[in-house]
Amino acid sequence: MKRHILVSEKNAAIAAIAKALDFPDWFGQNLDALYDSLSDLSWLPEGEYVLVVPANLDSSVSEVLRDAAKRTAESGDRKLRVIRTDR
Repeated sequence: MKRHILVSEKNAAIAAIAKALDFPDWFGQNLDALYDSLSDLSWLPEGEYVLVVPANLDSSVSEVLRDAAKRTAESGDRKLRVIRTDR
């Protein structure tokens, strides 16, 4: 599944990612909860999930995405891939 995130500001990006991946109701709308959710993805079917994010995405959100993608690549049957774009 491929989802485009069109916002770069931290809180808006967190909300957009949560919506794009249909995060559970318990999601906490902060960076720690974002990492926890992206590192798990157990509520989603098996497969690869691709987030296309703006190149100017908030650096703290980018760091969480990078770390979560690395973690899912190392284990599990649900993988997160992040693509940065200028568009």
